[in-house]
Amino acid sequence: MIGIYEGLTRANLRRVSKDTRERTPPGIAKRWPTLLMIKLGRITLHRFSEALEPFGIRPRHVAALIELRDRGELTQQSLCGQLHLDPTNLVAILNELEQRGYATRRRDPEDRRRHLVEVSKKGIAVIEKVSEVMDGVEEDLLDGLEPAEREQLEGLLTSIWERSGGYEAWSQVAAEADDKAA
Repeated sequence: MIGIYEGLTRANLRRVSKDTRERTPPGIAKRWPTLLMIKLGRITLHRFSEALEPFGIRPRHVAALIELRDRGELTQQSLCGQLHLDPTNLVAILNELEQRGYATRRRDPEDRRRHLVEVSKKGIAVIEKVSEVMDGVEEDLLDGLEPAEREQLEGLLTSIWERSGGYEAWSQVAAEADDKAA
C-alpha cells in the first residue's frame, strides 16, 4: 500500500484483496469497460500525488522535469507542446520549478521573445529521488499481476492510446476544453 512510504498518510487508503479471480467487475465495466480508465486515472494520479507530496512536487512537475532531462534545453513553447499543456498552466509549473531550483528559464539570445528552459542539477537529483517512490506506486498498483499480464496490459493500453489518436487527440481535446473555458 502507498501508506508504507515515509511521510504518507493512510487516511484515504484501504487495503483490498489482490486476488481478482473471484471478484466481479464494477457495474460500469459490464457495459463500458473503458470508463474504468477514468476511475483508474484518478486513483493513479491521487496515489502518485500522495507519494510525491513529501518532496514538495506533483506529477506534473516530474513530467516537465523528465521531458527536459530527456530532450535537453527546450523553448518554453516546445515544452508546452511536448507536455500538451496550455501555456498558462506551463508558466505556473515552470514558476514552481524555478522557485525550487529544479529548472531555469532564460531569454533566447537569438530571439528575445522566446524563453529557453533547462533542467538543473538539483532537478536531475529530485528525479532520481522520486523515481524510487514512483516505482513503488507503480508496483503497488500492478501488484498481483504476473509479468506477462503487465506486458499485456501495457500493450492493450498502448493500442487503445494509439487507436484513439494518441498525443494528437490529447492535444485536440485540451484545445477544445480551453476554447470552452474562454
